[in-house]
Amino acid sequence: AEAHEAEATRINGEAVGVLAARCGEIGATLVHYSTDYVFDGEARAAPYRVDEARRPINAYGRSKAAGEEALERSGAEFLLLRTSWLYASHGKNFVRTIARASRERESLRVVNDQRGRPTSCATLVDVTARLLAEGARGTLHACDDGEATWFDLACAVAARVNPTCRVEPCTSAEFPRPAKRPAYSVLDLGPTRALIGEIPDWRASLERTLVE
Repeated sequence: AEAHEAEATRINGEAVGVLAARCGEIGATLVHYSTDYVFDGEARAAPYRVDEARRPINAYGRSKAAGEEALERSGAEFLLLRTSWLYASHGKNFVRTIARASRERESLRVVNDQRGRPTSCATLVDVTARLLAEGARGTLHACDDGEATWFDLACAVAARVNPTCRVEPCTSAEFPRPAKRPAYSVLDLGPTRALIGEIPDWRASLERTLVE
């Protein structure tokens, strides 16, 4: 997204508006997934509410914010779900990468200054289905409960996969990436819980995923 922001905005932004317009024409509800990266993560101590102003700090976040705005302007009926730090038992993701690396290496260094909600794709699917069953509409957050840093998540994975692997904390500055990441992007789950009840803690969801 950083290297091809215009293309990312067409896919994550403009295309959402096209889909929403079509849904409006036929009376369908559009379920759309967005991201914690629509927020800047600056000077935070409390989770981001669903109604807070979007302030993305990277190209991906800007492209997803454009999609949210297009959806809101469309007039279509929608359920917009922001989620974060997704992983699953399949595909390319942080949990699988750390599981593999902890088997192959004696030690790992993982950033400890970014905080969010690790979320199992299985939880996201379940929360989506439960919200739809309740007739939920508008913008909500859909993540596993609890919060962690990437270091915390890596420690939990390594402890389960290969406890002899040492996981050491480091800063984001030591591992520069093309896109700046929010330091704090914990999403408020209060309105979601009010509709569907309890949501699993990320540690429980991680354990189920690692078993898979």
